[in-house]
Amino acid sequence: MQDRAFDDALGASYRLLERHGQGATGEVWRAVDRRTDEIVAAKLLRREYVDDGDLVGRFVRERSILTGLRHPNIVTVRDLVVEGDRLAIVMDFVEGGSLREVLRQEGPLRPAVAVGATAAVLDGLAAAHDEGVVHRDMKPDNVLLSGEWRALRPGDLKLTDFGIARLVADSGRSATGILGTPEYMSPELLTTGESDQAADVYGVGILLYELLAGRTPFAGSGTDYTVAHRHVSSEPPRLPVPTELWEALTRLLDKDPSRRPAAAEAAAMLRRLPASLAGLPALPRQSAPAEFAPSQGPATLVRGLPVEEPQASEAEGGAEPAGELDLGAPGQMTTLRPMSVPESAAQERRTTRASRQESPSRPPWRDPKVVGMAAGAVLLVVAAVLFAVKGGSSHSPSTDEADAAPVKATQQDRPTPAGLTIERSAVYDPHTRSVELTITYDAQSAPLRGPFLEVIPGLGGTCPSVSWQGAQQKMNLPSTTGVTTPCAWSVDPGVVPKQDSVAVKARVALSLPGKDPSTALTDWLDGAAAKTASAVGDPEITSTAYPVQRLQAIDVVAPSRIVNQKTLPLTLLPVWPSGADKLDPIYHSPSVGAPSSLLTAIAGGEDGVRFSDACSGAVAVSSDGLVVTALSVASDCRIDARVGNFTDLESNPFQIVTRGG
Repeated sequence: MQDRAFDDALGASYRLLERHGQGATGEVWRAVDRRTDEIVAAKLLRREYVDDGDLVGRFVRERSILTGLRHPNIVTVRDLVVEGDRLAIVMDFVEGGSLREVLRQEGPLRPAVAVGATAAVLDGLAAAHDEGVVHRDMKPDNVLLSGEWRALRPGDLKLTDFGIARLVADSGRSATGILGTPEYMSPELLTTGESDQAADVYGVGILLYELLAGRTPFAGSGTDYTVAHRHVSSEPPRLPVPTELWEALTRLLDKDPSRRPAAAEAAAMLRRLPASLAGLPALPRQSAPAEFAPSQGPATLVRGLPVEEPQASEAEGGAEPAGELDLGAPGQMTTLRPMSVPESAAQERRTTRASRQESPSRPPWRDPKVVGMAAGAVLLVVAAVLFAVKGGSSHSPSTDEADAAPVKATQQDRPTPAGLTIERSAVYDPHTRSVELTITYDAQSAPLRGPFLEVIPGLGGTCPSVSWQGAQQKMNLPSTTGVTTPCAWSVDPGVVPKQDSVAVKARVALSLPGKDPSTALTDWLDGAAAKTASAVGDPEITSTAYPVQRLQAIDVVAPSRIVNQKTLPLTLLPVWPSGADKLDPIYHSPSVGAPSSLLTAIAGGEDGVRFSDACSGAVAVSSDGLVVTALSVASDCRIDARVGNFTDLESNPFQIVTRGG
């Protein structure tokens, strides 16, 4: 029982009963809905989040998204309560605890149960991804269970904490460090700071590994940053499970996000695993390896740490650097960036890793040296035969080698009404499985300012990893922009000068089909442009985001009557795909204060606005073209206007009358 001084009221509709648990972001309480006497769960966020006005505002704006997530494998969010020093999420109450508690009490699960539970988690995740919602904190703590969850019926496992993971991660404090649980962080979150749907799938892969092994793959000695670093630099230790299961697990844990399956595809992949898994017992709890095998991917360097060049070769007694990098105590401004690995060291690491994965009692015919010698002998024989047949003629490239050459594609949008033209060009390199994308923004009659929306889709429903150059960028935030399209980026190249252009570049991790990559690249580029155009043209969006791309027209509004010798008040209203917005105008004349951000984006500020007389001399316009004064009586008067690239604008008709007339 709580002390009587404790205020158990939560808003006008709920009463707190008892604390059910707590975590990094707040406390979970068992509560009752006073209107229905139904038991619910209320997650009260920590005070620091309540004090963050921006975060509270995002919670309120995002309410419809959070409460709209409906799936048997997602905990339903019923309400958001903002009251005094309390910010709470009210959810369905789930009785059976979490997967974390099961792991603590029982250890590893039988493979069939672990796979079935993971597939159910992926079902819920796929439903959220379809709504454009990314979880960002996949772990057993956030999977709640019914009483008989091992039956794996729909709704027996439920994902929770979508709202907290999504909104807290977008708060200003995340700029001072990487938000997340180190044991579950995706490699791209560590290297780029970005997290998308593919990162959620990676988190589910870590969860499946933990359900099978009783530990996460990269847990071990060192600080949180050491553990996080292993996601980028190390391979997950092999588990003694059937090959088909291990291959499915490693697909989820692929360090390249573009090669991971989408959530729905991953769920189907797990359910296709052989029925023979049902008879396998749970593994004993796995211990951390003495040393983690290095990945063949790019290594990682922490800025600020001194990096010494090797001073001596092995022949001179030089020591190889230690394979484990201890990053020390976590800092708030730690940044990770890729660095190249010398080929000699990379080859040695690959050999070492291959030798670790071999059984200690392997037969001689599986020894790498024996295999290498045999392969070399075969190659010599084949080369001799080819030389004899072709008479020593020079080698000509094969079809596969020709197909491996980079391919190019270009695409250009129609100019927007605001005067923005976007041209996209892409070069696909099959060797690196990446696309070099160049986006050129061109302005017509006025300087334009971003950010601009760019949808960078992946293949198979998964958002690819993207690294940008020449622009400030971040993932599009539906909570602030209203744009819910997956794989959308907010790209800000700065000011695009009048009758000039600005280009930005992006490297997109993408693996196109080998048979016809040219057609595939063209289709992908056209698809990216079409998805972007569809997003900015969505009539359901009512925000003022991305005005240069979304603004359709401008209404010039004058009062129906004005007394002569008075200044004529004029208002410029934006017309979006959803219609005219009377609540958030572009400009008022006469103006007061700084120009709106909307006017700055589409016209460069007041310099892009000009009014002119369409009343046959019945009005006077100031020399700067910004203020109109009624001079003489007129029964049918109008004002012409130009705003940036919007020309030939005309106001509604109005009358100029005498006082009392």
